[in-house]
Amino acid sequence: MKTATRHTRQGRRLPWKKIMILTGLLFAVCVVSCWAGIRMMVAAQDVSQLDEPLPAATVLFDEDGEEAVVISLNEIEPVTYDRIPKSMLHAIIAVEDRRFYEHEGMDVWGIGRALLQNVTAGQTVQGGSTITQQLAKNVFLSHERTLKRKWNELLLAQKIEERYSKDEIITMYLNQIYFGEGAWGIKRAAEVYFGKPVEQLTTAESALLAGLVKAPSVLSPYKRPEQAIERRNLVLLLMKDQGLIDERQYAAAFQEPLTLRESKPNRTDAIQYPYFTDLVIREAVDRYGLTENDVLHGGLRIFTTLNTKMQIAAEQTFNDDSLFPQSMGDQLLQAGAVLVDPRDGGVKALVGGRGAQPFRGFNRAVQLKRQPGSTIKPIAVYTPALENGFRPDTRILDEPVQFGTYAPKNVDLAFHGNVSLYEALIQSYNIPAVKLLNELGIDKGIDAASRFGISLGAEDRTLALALGGTNTGVSPLRMAEAYGALANDGVRMSSYSILRIESADGTVLAARPEEDGTVVTSPEIARTMTAMLKGVVTDGTGKGAAIEGREVAGKSGTTQMLGVEGYGAMDNWFVGYTPQLVGSVWLGYDNPDSNHYLTTSSWAAAVVFNKLMSSALQDEPVMAFPEWKGLNIGKLDSAAKNDRETKQEEKRNKEQEKDKKKRKKEEENKKKREERERKKEEKKNKKRNNDDEHDD
Repeated sequence: MKTATRHTRQGRRLPWKKIMILTGLLFAVCVVSCWAGIRMMVAAQDVSQLDEPLPAATVLFDEDGEEAVVISLNEIEPVTYDRIPKSMLHAIIAVEDRRFYEHEGMDVWGIGRALLQNVTAGQTVQGGSTITQQLAKNVFLSHERTLKRKWNELLLAQKIEERYSKDEIITMYLNQIYFGEGAWGIKRAAEVYFGKPVEQLTTAESALLAGLVKAPSVLSPYKRPEQAIERRNLVLLLMKDQGLIDERQYAAAFQEPLTLRESKPNRTDAIQYPYFTDLVIREAVDRYGLTENDVLHGGLRIFTTLNTKMQIAAEQTFNDDSLFPQSMGDQLLQAGAVLVDPRDGGVKALVGGRGAQPFRGFNRAVQLKRQPGSTIKPIAVYTPALENGFRPDTRILDEPVQFGTYAPKNVDLAFHGNVSLYEALIQSYNIPAVKLLNELGIDKGIDAASRFGISLGAEDRTLALALGGTNTGVSPLRMAEAYGALANDGVRMSSYSILRIESADGTVLAARPEEDGTVVTSPEIARTMTAMLKGVVTDGTGKGAAIEGREVAGKSGTTQMLGVEGYGAMDNWFVGYTPQLVGSVWLGYDNPDSNHYLTTSSWAAAVVFNKLMSSALQDEPVMAFPEWKGLNIGKLDSAAKNDRETKQEEKRNKEQEKDKKKRKKEEENKKKREERERKKEEKKNKKRNNDDEHDD
């Protein structure tokens, strides 16, 4: 019985052994088949283009789909492996791919290690892609972020590893990568940043260049030297930790000062519409996750909101020096301007500076952050006032006031008595605006600014907000977006320049999603504000912005330059709009001081705005603002004019009375002088007579 039972159990175990053997064989067949399939796919990859790597041109199309800008930068100037200093090879390997000489295209251990280091450091210290993968992506692939693209990248990397040696791969990589400032390849980078042959790069210079690869625009030592040095030192630390340099070399390189080429060569002058192109690159990076290298090198097709006619008009306006106040000292008076369609937020034209400017230089239309002056009043004061029951004809007393240590003053240093909100706005009286914000509460002003897209910090929570006295600052583009909400019945549309991005083969990599906009105030309030801001242009401080035959609303703004005698302004603004276009203009100096400030009236920016908008809207249809059924602004205009005429008459009467008293006083003084002279003469005569008698 026991023997039979044992045989039965053995018989039951035998099928499982067969199943395991068959499963193992099947798994082995699958592995071999997959390996063979992968080998076939790797073998099918064509990497011959690496023998002649050139940056592919990226093309920008305007709003009509016509080619507008071709970004075809410098041809690569290759160097051979033996000319690249060991310090450069070590630096790029340390920061980009520490196991470069150990893996075969993909580094699984490197991906895990990079993830751990980045989490530990709290920032991206190392990337997961190998140098070979980066080379494959930059030369052969579109920049869409899909599993298919990543898979193709791995196949290409494997083929590259099989066809080329490690030394050849890293040489090709360093010869074609973008280092910023128009420098493609290590040879150009050494010349652009340090003005020397690549062979002469020091360890510190090599580390700096290697650090730029991650984000060449953000880390440029010409623009952000502190960040560039910080990144360089991180690369040096990685080199030391990986045994590529010793402690002595690390200490010497760490202490080496940053010495850049005094004047960097500019080889991007041929790029059309450079400031608008700069905006597109920034948006592609910030909003759609591409890199600067992707845009400049990727052969992309980017469809934009650019209106070439308006862009040309804007650039011609900025080239007309007669429109701008004369510059002071050794600085050119600078400016920034942007034109935006308020109905959808599309940027139609943009200029970020006057005079010769390097491509990807400081873009004042986008990057500038300055106090907005009185252009903030419609946003942070008068809109919330209307929302809280005030009306354009509500009266407020313009009188001397003081809130703690803060005592606001009007520009003309005068007080205008009982004025309407409308009159206070169009004449840009400061005291009524501050009193109004105080009555509303500062929080309402900050909330309104936030709704209009203007971010403020805790340090801006003061009554000076009513006059644009913010520490945070704002750009012309952001002001245009804010005023666009008033032009668009209270709906703010986010500004943008990119409609969609396609790879060279037409694959859509990114597209702007549909947007309904953000409701910031009611249509009634927006139309009331527009009616009031029309008065600024027709009868107030913005007369210089008036465009014949078109309805224009807007507001001027000026910030005071402290420490100068007489009138002095640090910033001068005008932000205004027609129904189909918003224009935002800023004037000022990059580095304002007691020798560099605006001495002209607050109309300077309005004059530039007038020319800019007039030219941009030429041949565009004349449109009217939406009908407003509020108070009769015409009556308010008349009342305001009557108030001003009455005040002017009173002022004239006072001056006449003063002159009369002065003349009377002068007449009395004249008589007194004559009387003194007469008495003096009588005294002399009397003395003379006495002397004559004595002589006798």
